[in-house]
Amino acid sequence: MAKQKVIITCAVTGAIHTPSMSPYLPVTADEIADAAIGAAEAGAAIVHLHARKPEDGSPSQDPELFRAFLPKIKAASDVVINLTTGGAPTMLVEERLQPALQLKPEVASLNMGSMNFGLYEMLSRYKDFKYEWERPYLAGSDDRIFRNTFKDIAYILESCSDNGTRFEIECYDIGHLYTAAHFFDRGLIKAPFFIQSVFGLRGGIGSHIEDVMQMKRTADRLFGNDYLWSVLGAGRSQIPIATVSAAIGGNVRVGLEDSLWDGPGNLAKTNADQVRRIRTVIEALSLEVATPDEARAMLQLKGKGNVGF
Repeated sequence: MAKQKVIITCAVTGAIHTPSMSPYLPVTADEIADAAIGAAEAGAAIVHLHARKPEDGSPSQDPELFRAFLPKIKAASDVVINLTTGGAPTMLVEERLQPALQLKPEVASLNMGSMNFGLYEMLSRYKDFKYEWERPYLAGSDDRIFRNTFKDIAYILESCSDNGTRFEIECYDIGHLYTAAHFFDRGLIKAPFFIQSVFGLRGGIGSHIEDVMQMKRTADRLFGNDYLWSVLGAGRSQIPIATVSAAIGGNVRVGLEDSLWDGPGNLAKTNADQVRRIRTVIEALSLEVATPDEARAMLQLKGKGNVGF
């Protein structure tokens, strides 16, 4: 039996890091588009996308900001486009939903639980901020809950059910896997589904190898052959955790959303740098990287011609 190819997802900008942390963080529509196209050329089959306000780099779920870069990516690349419904923890679920609802991507992300989402420790590492929103955004996260109730999750799944959009189901803890199983049992999530296990964010599961293996064992027990597993490690754990996943038959996610670094002490200049780094690891393990169309087949996606942009 041939080994399944490894899907590389690249999350190019996110809503965790602020612009003052790295001059290389994509902010404008052109920067986000160029980052996504570059990641795809480096080997990413899927790009996971957030938008930011071009004037100050703050997170935004305004669909018009997404429309400013999505057609450029689609025209230049065959890559699978995955839009966030997470947005930022400061946003209401109705606001977070709009890009996926209106633009009907092949894939959208979906968080499986309400959680503490602590970014405040970054304040000890960064002292100077260019924009007024950055410091309070980080500091306020010690008293902020990223809300994803059962009702919220059902609302997103039901709202997008006619779009044919599949979900990158983000699980930050073991309990989130059981929540995914609950929605699978309710028929709102359909196989084959894509579980993205998230390690090392303050408020979620840690980044120890035992945490990774516990997530994999639990998902295997709950979902058997109905799912594909992928991982992302925050910060310095990005490449080590991705390496473990690839070695045991999983898929990987990298990108500046999850880590600003390309090796110790070196800021990643592009998202493609991180894709190339993990691709080198995957190929050194004698594994093959999936193309976008191979990822579409593995995840049974609707195809790039059936999106709303």
